[in-house]
This record gives sequence, C-alpha cells and structure tokens, in this order.
Amino acid sequence: MKAAILAAGWGTRLRPLTYTTAKALVPVLNRPLLGVILAQLREAGASKAAVNTHHLGDQVERFLEANRPQGMEVVVRPEPEILGTGGGLRSLGRALGSKTFLALNADILTDLDLGNIFQKHHEEALATLVLHDCPPYNKVWLDREGRVAGFGAPPPRACGKPLAYTGVQVVSSKMLDRLPAQGPADLVTAWRAAIADGVPLAAVVVQGHFWQDLGTPAAYLAAHRRLLSGASPKLAGYFPDLKDPLVGEGTVLDKGVVCKGGVCLGREVRVGQGTRLQNTVAWDRAWIGAGLTLENCVVGRGARVGASARDAVLV
Repeated sequence: MKAAILAAGWGTRLRPLTYTTAKALVPVLNRPLLGVILAQLREAGASKAAVNTHHLGDQVERFLEANRPQGMEVVVRPEPEILGTGGGLRSLGRALGSKTFLALNADILTDLDLGNIFQKHHEEALATLVLHDCPPYNKVWLDREGRVAGFGAPPPRACGKPLAYTGVQVVSSKMLDRLPAQGPADLVTAWRAAIADGVPLAAVVVQGHFWQDLGTPAAYLAAHRRLLSGASPKLAGYFPDLKDPLVGEGTVLDKGVVCKGGVCLGREVRVGQGTRLQNTVAWDRAWIGAGLTLENCVVGRGARVGASARDAVLV
C-alpha cells in the first residue's frame, strides 16, 4: 500500500496559529499531527507515502528529515503554486506511481483501520470515498447501488440521507487521468464530472470509529478533550502516558494551579500560582501568569498570557 497525504493548505481556519506553524505540524497531545498520521500508515502496512507542501513547507521537510518512519519511504512534493485538492492529488499520485493508493487529508484525526479501508476499494471505480454520518458535514449523496450520486443539493438519483466525507479515500490512477495535466484543479469538480459521465465513484460507509476535524480552534480543542477522556483507545497508543492533564517535559505548575479537564501543556510551559485551566491547550514554552482563568483557549508556542481569557487563541 502507498499513501498520499494532502498537507499543502494554508490552515486558514486555524490562524493565527498557522501563521508560524505548518498545518500538518500542529501538535495534537504534544505530537505533530503529521507524525501521528505517518505512524498510522506504517502500522497499516504502507511502504511509501508522499506529502505535498506549500505554506511553511520547509518546516515539513525538516520534520521529515528528523522523523522518517523506519521501513517506509516518504517523499515530499513542494507546490510553489498551490494546486488545490485535485492538483495536489495529481502530483502525489504521480510521485507514488501506483495503480491504486490511499489518500487522506492532513487536518483530520481518525482511528479508522486504514489497511482495511484500502482493501475495500472497488476495482472498477475511479475512487472509493470513505463516508460516515457526521452532521453538519453531511453533503454526499448515494444512489440505490451505494455509489456516490452527488454533492450538496440532492441529485435525482439520491437515495436515503446524505453522509459526510471523512477525508479518506482510495484512488485509482484512472482518476488522475481525469484531472488537468497541470496547474490547479478541484477534486470535487472532477468527481462531479465523473458522475455526469456515468463513471462509478464508489463509497464505503463506516461507523463506530473516532473522527475529528482539526481545522478550527474549537475542533482542535474538541479533539484534545475527547482523546483525554478516552474516546479512542486505538489512538491512545500513539500518545505515551496519556492522562488529563497531559504535562510535557520541563513544564512547571506553580502552587495552587487547578486543571479542570481537557488540559494539555507542551514542553517547558510555566503556569503561575493559583491559575485555573479548563479545556485549554498550551504549546511549548508558553508562559501563563498567576491568578488567571483560561477556558476553551489555545495558547501558542512561546506566548505570554497575562490576563484571563475564554474561547480565545492567544499568541
């Protein structure tokens, strides 16, 4: 199995955190997300992975130089001009050189069995999309045969209720042939064109799994809160010594600090006396003053916080 990781986005919804940190390297429970994804792919039996980059791509390359998974080849495909979902997939597919390959977005976290997903690909299909029931993301319609019938507004052949795309798919090299040979391209546009031409786009519907979008501060905090509460025993294996609060190496909590749940502190964080933290993530080397209350906050790397806050990104 080979895999494409779509990681070239700007991380717009996570700004200002992604002004200085590549989207794929945003830490989840003190581990860069890309590192978790690569570990999952290695465990699933992937022999090669390709990662596309654009915004802060040099960070991703340095990370991979220092953290290449043993036994798995990883190649980087920089995009001087961002190529979109379709153009990025085309570039990664060419780099992998495989008849079929797994593709996943680098802004989601899931405990799906990726090896099993790969085996469920329908050979005659351009791609097999992995779908689930996840309002309000439900925008994909299936027909009576369980194939993808359309996106957005219900098409004439729609059957049942819409489902959500998990950000995971298995792609045939035939799909790449339907994309423009060069330049930016949109994957959903290509999917719609395939459906209009009567070319099958298959689906696998999953349930009973962990899935979390990480694209917004609220979703990012939700991922931490859920994982710290034990929502995915499978994913817990990728985060040693998982507990709430999760406290990184060299972090100091002064007297009277109270952590009320959903708290993750990176390395060398300092929290002042009597401060109360709830549903809050602080990145490495953050400094949080004494006597404060932080609730539903993300504190950026090296940030200094001197006032209480709620529902905020502090950098």
